[in-house]
Amino acid sequence: MAKPIIMTIDDELHVLNAVARDLQAHYRKDFRIVKVGSGEEAWETVQEFKRRNDPIALFLVDQRMPAMSGTEFLEEAIKLYPETKKVLLTAYADTDAAIASINAVGLDYYLMKPWDPPEERLYPVLDELLDDWFASVPLPYEGIRVAGTQWSPHSHDIKEFFARCQIPYQWLDIERDSQAKELVTATAGAHPRLPMLFFPDGSTLMDPDRATLADKVGMKTHAQQPFYDLVIIGAGPAGLAGAVYGASEGLRTILIEREAAGGQAGTSARIENYLGFPQGISGADLTRRATTQAKRLGAELVTALEVTDVRAEDPYRYVTLSDGTELSCHALLLTTGVQVRRLPVPGIEKFEGGSVYYGAAASEAAYYQGKKVFVVGSGNSAGQGAMFLSRFASQVGILVRGDSLKATMSAYLVDQIHGTENIAVLANTEVTGVEGGERLEGVTLTNNVTKERETVSADALFIFIGAVPATGMVGDLVARDKAGFIFTGPDLKQDGQRPKGWHLNRDPFLLETSVPGIFAAGDVRHGVIRRVASAVGQGAVAVSLIHKYLETV
Repeated sequence: MAKPIIMTIDDELHVLNAVARDLQAHYRKDFRIVKVGSGEEAWETVQEFKRRNDPIALFLVDQRMPAMSGTEFLEEAIKLYPETKKVLLTAYADTDAAIASINAVGLDYYLMKPWDPPEERLYPVLDELLDDWFASVPLPYEGIRVAGTQWSPHSHDIKEFFARCQIPYQWLDIERDSQAKELVTATAGAHPRLPMLFFPDGSTLMDPDRATLADKVGMKTHAQQPFYDLVIIGAGPAGLAGAVYGASEGLRTILIEREAAGGQAGTSARIENYLGFPQGISGADLTRRATTQAKRLGAELVTALEVTDVRAEDPYRYVTLSDGTELSCHALLLTTGVQVRRLPVPGIEKFEGGSVYYGAAASEAAYYQGKKVFVVGSGNSAGQGAMFLSRFASQVGILVRGDSLKATMSAYLVDQIHGTENIAVLANTEVTGVEGGERLEGVTLTNNVTKERETVSADALFIFIGAVPATGMVGDLVARDKAGFIFTGPDLKQDGQRPKGWHLNRDPFLLETSVPGIFAAGDVRHGVIRRVASAVGQGAVAVSLIHKYLETV
């Protein structure tokens, strides 16, 4: 924790040095003493300290300074530091101004010059004020701060990225926090681009793209080499397993993820049926452990970088990245998973990321304390999301198109849901309309059997209605089904014939695509069982098959 600051301000250098000398003699063990020679410079310094979130315990300010008086400085400074103690240094002729400033800025004390001896006329006054400051003011947060508005999709994206990457941050809502608004205004003017991020080193970012943000927080956003034994696209459970096994078995392995590691599983509030975790584990925690393991074993993980194109030129496979670079490799593993399916309801787009969320939105759930929310979907992700949200919301409604949850959700989750008092299951029900101004205020529910419609109040909608494969970057290179999922292994053979263009004197391996040396694992495959354990197993098996492939080239 950085030492709290005592700032002394005086335009007379000999007085400033004398005050700083006395302050250092008595307070340097517990405080950082900062001396500034003018009100204008002090105001700039205060803004810099606020950007760093450094605590200021005391302003000790000369009243009679040119351009900006002590009182004028304090009027500005308390906008950012309202709880900092304020002491004015005055000459005898300035006592009226000092008394007036008690009302103007809430002055805590004024001291007459000279203050000698400080043991009698300076330290007792400041000791009492500083003791009171320590007792009443919580020490500020030292990490990253995100300032924005609750209903901003851009703010939600930043918070969700940090939450999924398990990067601590503090949220500052400028519509609810006047100090946060003053900080943003002082830094970027009256019309900033939100969200604005403040870092402990004093630097800021305004509405950054994901690559810029990832680079700023220390993630790798560029590949270190032009060639790898194994390139893996997608850092969900299958991709992370492939990276762990590939690196551990001596393959030069790079894992490329366009968003945040974890995939769909990474957004799960609680995975309770994954082997080895009897109390369950969150998707974020499982992702963090797997990522750490892959890196420790030597895999390279690149984040916020998208693969835009894939091609094969024997004996190598190539991927083009969104930053324009190209990587080549012996073997390629596609673990791109799926992308969320959008709910086709008119007008819902304007609420997305600000009261309508795809997934559990762990970064936003706490905001809905005591509120009424709905979950759309009947799979395990929906059930896990509902259980997580029930810890915050007063009412959670699960909207299910079918007759019940039993056909599509694990039994343990169904039992938990039915045993949770503030969760209600609405069967044969679909969302057909939304309403609200800046945020969602109500939803229209339609019974798909009776066709009855009802509009009810709603504070938020969390949507889990399946997904579509993220396979656009491969184009027509590998064989896919009509929905876009990738055919692999035995599914490639038709009427006993190997896929068109297959030139090797063997059948495709179990997880191999229609192009030799390009493999697929996890949810992106055609006909796969979509479970975390299944994806992890496929990622591990894929590496074994890749070794077999490498023996043939």
